[in-house]
Amino acid sequence: MLIEPFTTDFMLRALLGGSLVAVICAIAGTWVVIRGMAFLGEAMGHGMLPGVALAGLLGLPLLVGAGVSAVAMSLILGALQRRGSLGYDTSIGLVFTGMLSLGVIIVSHSRSFATDATAMLFGDILGVGVSDLWVLVVALLLTLAIAVGFHRAFVAVAFDTRIAATLGLRPALAQQMLVALVSLAVLASFQAVGTLLVIGLLLAPVMAARPWVVRIGHLMFLAALCGILSVVIGLTISWHLGTAAGASISAIAILGAGLSHALRALTNRSRPALESAQHSVSTVQS
Repeated sequence: MLIEPFTTDFMLRALLGGSLVAVICAIAGTWVVIRGMAFLGEAMGHGMLPGVALAGLLGLPLLVGAGVSAVAMSLILGALQRRGSLGYDTSIGLVFTGMLSLGVIIVSHSRSFATDATAMLFGDILGVGVSDLWVLVVALLLTLAIAVGFHRAFVAVAFDTRIAATLGLRPALAQQMLVALVSLAVLASFQAVGTLLVIGLLLAPVMAARPWVVRIGHLMFLAALCGILSVVIGLTISWHLGTAAGASISAIAILGAGLSHALRALTNRSRPALESAQHSVSTVQS
């Protein structure tokens, strides 16, 4: 049952593509969780809708439209922050709502509204091709380059922007690169889980890994493993039960996060009882 789905070419490509997406999201998602930027990830996912919709109407690759929207949204957010007249969450909320509204207006003019909307919102990981895999490989390399190159700046900014500025780490640039990192992860996840479910792969594997590790590098690694496992299980369920692949992957990732926290809580409660029992045994032996 586990091997059968991946004997077909399209499912094998879906597995490889989903695994690459899981690693990208683990790297970016770690910083999203640490910095409390979940709203940005959600906004970037929905903010890609107008570019995707316009690309679909013009017959262009949807990934190109998604990329244009992601870049446009990042530039608008950067411009609003430089003006300093609005709070960061307020800026994200306004830009996100405006982009989403524009996307719905564009999609509503399409004759195949239902089909287009389903593909945009929930993705089409089973349609991943060889060229898409190469795009994901490039996206992963860019993600690694940003994460490694700005690691010290990201860490410093996460604690205190004033400390980052004192150390000469340019917190404003670090914030922009962090937005770029999240945008890249959302863009890479677009075909796998669509704009609606991208936050599932961005946050859930990191939340599943967080109770068990402390160091940032270890968190990224374990989150990547949790994400890949979610892809494998989600695709297997989709194959045997005929469910939507992207939604199945996202649901498994979220379920895994819940189970991880429940297991951690259970082990934390059982540890004092075990230590007490060991102490009692030692006392009797003495």
